[in-house]
Amino acid sequence: MVKKTFSLEELENLPIEEVIDKINHEDYSLLNSIGGEKLRREMVPIGKICRVVLNYFYRSKKDIEKDKKSIKRARKKFAKTLRRIAPLKCHTKAFPKAVDEGLVIGFNHPSLGEVMRILSLKFSVYPDKTVLWPVNLPWYEALAKSYDDLEKVGIIITPTLTPSTWNKLQVPEDSPYYQVIYDLKKNLRNVYTNRSIETIKNHGMIFVAPSATRQATVFKTKAVYDKKEDIIPTMSILAIKLYQDPEINCSFLPLAVMPPKHGNRSLNLFLKYEIIPAEPMTAEYIKKTYFKTKDIKRLDGFDYEFHLKIAEKLPKKYWY
Repeated sequence: MVKKTFSLEELENLPIEEVIDKINHEDYSLLNSIGGEKLRREMVPIGKICRVVLNYFYRSKKDIEKDKKSIKRARKKFAKTLRRIAPLKCHTKAFPKAVDEGLVIGFNHPSLGEVMRILSLKFSVYPDKTVLWPVNLPWYEALAKSYDDLEKVGIIITPTLTPSTWNKLQVPEDSPYYQVIYDLKKNLRNVYTNRSIETIKNHGMIFVAPSATRQATVFKTKAVYDKKEDIIPTMSILAIKLYQDPEINCSFLPLAVMPPKHGNRSLNLFLKYEIIPAEPMTAEYIKKTYFKTKDIKRLDGFDYEFHLKIAEKLPKKYWY
């Protein structure tokens, strides 16, 4: 089926929430509309695999719409399916149990495979928690048809336009689409921020990959590790946005992902990953250490420390 596209006028005038809804429910492609059809097509096979898994899980879809007990059974079935196709060695006892104030989990992102393993972790350790997951736009469009099915079991995905995808689009500054795409990037980020605050206030969780792209190592390069190049401030931006609300005191948990020995950058179905949590960084610690002034723009050193906590749980070859 050919994807519908947004006109330039629609992208300039439609509220971003309506754009997202059309992607989810009316078979629109934002990527096709802004010159990123190739990026969307690259993710089509991954989206099909995920839908096959979800379709198997949702063979009894009507049951899970009835009551809380049915939804609980559905979550257990989903978890069982994930454990079979996405095996995981996980130190579950090391995860914080008291998460009444919500929890942000940041992980290294060597492949697509850890997505399914971390979801499996969610159902094993935090089965009743709602999870918000910011997803790069090509990945998001691959999953858009499954948005409602994922939401029913407590997984909320929200689209983002990462620096890597922004660069791949290569939109000239004199193009009429340049400002539109720039505004889209900002508006998608605002949606993510608002949903993050709402999720944490409702005692939910946020899963995020600080690298904002798939990469084999925790630090992008040795120069970043040596502090000679800047690190992407993914975690500090999120902390600043969340802690602006005085009601929020969630912790940040660094999570190390050990990929399988013979895996690749894809889903690596049936290959075993290992997931190792580091010590959580509490709101009290983060605020005391990094919030030095009232008008905070950036938390110098927070992102580096967060990455380092992940790296220290892995062999040195995964550091940089």
